[in-house]
Amino acid sequence: MLKKRIAATLLVKDGIVVQSIGFNKYLPVGKPAIAVEYLNQWGIDEIILLDISATCKQISPDYSMIKKASLKCYVPLSVGGGITEVRHIRELMHCGADKLSLNQSAIFNTDLISEAAHIFGNQCVVVSIDGVKVGNGYCVYDYIKKTNLKISPAEMASKAEEAGAGEILINSVDRDGMYSGYDIELINSVCEKVTIPVIGCGGAKNAKDMIDLFQNTSVSAACAGNFFHFTEHSVNVTKASILKSINVRLETYANYKENNINEDFRLSKKADSVLEEMLFMRIEKEVI
Repeated sequence: MLKKRIAATLLVKDGIVVQSIGFNKYLPVGKPAIAVEYLNQWGIDEIILLDISATCKQISPDYSMIKKASLKCYVPLSVGGGITEVRHIRELMHCGADKLSLNQSAIFNTDLISEAAHIFGNQCVVVSIDGVKVGNGYCVYDYIKKTNLKISPAEMASKAEEAGAGEILINSVDRDGMYSGYDIELINSVCEKVTIPVIGCGGAKNAKDMIDLFQNTSVSAACAGNFFHFTEHSVNVTKASILKSINVRLETYANYKENNINEDFRLSKKADSVLEEMLFMRIEKEVI
């Protein structure tokens, strides 16, 4: 059985990684290459880098930014934003992207999904869907026009799979930046409609939310952005917590398997005697 993955989303606005809150408020975090480097060191399984300003401004992907970020990336890197033609995809692959993420193009140009899957393989094509709660159901949200579309995320995911997509990234607009947990109902509606891997995103506060996601849906990966940015080794600690009940990858040297993790899913302090033993090492005087 394949192990579950922990993925990180990096939203880039005007060349800067930002913290997104409800798709309306964006707080600066730092440079994409630096964020990618730290996530790699902390043990992330996959990085999804989305340039949300490229499509808004109707400009091509920022190839220079992607190239700098990919040099620091040693895990699968998905890239989205500004992709409207196959030539954009080909250039992104040359810059170091492993996968492409289609959002607006997937909504209004499904032929691009098919063309990309035919040329590069469906394993390279991720369709990103933003879902919003409307009444008793869900609609796809167009973040450019800030309107709800007359199609459900589940229906769009099904059409994307038929067109050749190899993976679905489903994100909750309502939960974005809220730290209120994943929208299990939304994510399940997509999982039940497709046979390809699904990545759940939007609302994660800590490892508990990811455990709930894995236990209550069939997603292949749990994705988060905001809470990974502000705590060093947050990926490692999250994985150590999840491993107690879910089989996830954990390959970094600092794995925290033996550490106590409190009810807030943060590391508890070790006993002073243990810390002293870790801090000091007796080195005998060299005799010549």
